[in-house]
Amino acid sequence: MIDQQAAAASGWRDRHWQTDDGLQLHYRDYAGPEGSDEIPALCVPGLTCNVRDFHDLAMHLAMRRRVVTVDLRGRGDSEYAKDSGTYIPLQYAQDVQRLFPAAGMEQAVLVGSSLGGLVTMVLAMMEPQRIAGVVLNDIGPVVELRGLERIAEYVGLQRSYPTWMHAARAMQDTRKGVYPDWGLSDWLAEAKRAMELGGNGRITYDYDMRIGDAFASGRGQDKMAEAAKIEFWDGFDALAGKPVLVVRGENSDILSGRTARDMVDRFADVELVSIGRVGHLPTLAEADALAAIDRLFDERLPSARADR
Repeated sequence: MIDQQAAAASGWRDRHWQTDDGLQLHYRDYAGPEGSDEIPALCVPGLTCNVRDFHDLAMHLAMRRRVVTVDLRGRGDSEYAKDSGTYIPLQYAQDVQRLFPAAGMEQAVLVGSSLGGLVTMVLAMMEPQRIAGVVLNDIGPVVELRGLERIAEYVGLQRSYPTWMHAARAMQDTRKGVYPDWGLSDWLAEAKRAMELGGNGRITYDYDMRIGDAFASGRGQDKMAEAAKIEFWDGFDALAGKPVLVVRGENSDILSGRTARDMVDRFADVELVSIGRVGHLPTLAEADALAAIDRLFDERLPSARADR
């Protein structure tokens, strides 16, 4: 659960909104400077991630603007779905759609990491007027088969550890190819973002293991290949006319270099930034990623252009 004193010291408050099927979902609200009229940021995390993944970015952006980071259903401090069949991008987008009025936001810049980027593209087809600009973090309209196969190897498989150090070592063993330059302190911080201390004293991943049901039913070369054929170009095209930043890990197995280049060529005002020696996915705390995000907010939004 959320430590209210830590939240206050870190400049954020925990709040909740309700979905159309009655779930209570959690978001962190970083208020930003009092009286700021800057367009807020809305951060949507990846498949097994939560609001903690965006804390460093949120603290950076909140120096100028309001930032909202969400726990999708089944993650973090959001309620788990009664029906695991609702763990799909369309439902997540509908949940985020309901967040806008609940949080008192007319519009935001969407920062979507991996699954969060797919949710962003679905939302763009539903309510494009809500989106002022977009950061797509290591995700595009085409998801690579080898990345899906790698995710299927671990998602939804319950694991627990006796100490945070054990958890960090386990993450390092399985994902060191994603962040080859990380030291043990980085892996320990990553474990504390991804996991929680359970009631039984064991450390476990902080999401509903049933989000892996779709992968479990689709495991196997043929089914994974079929899933990889699903493309989101209509969702990406719905972003035309808005500033888009595509952040790609140089070694990503989810967003290929070819797809990233196709995104840049698709329409105007798409910037691509590659993060060296990183796989899927960049943390967005990398210097190149932060610089590009700052450019989007400070120079590329229509309101920013008007002020220049």
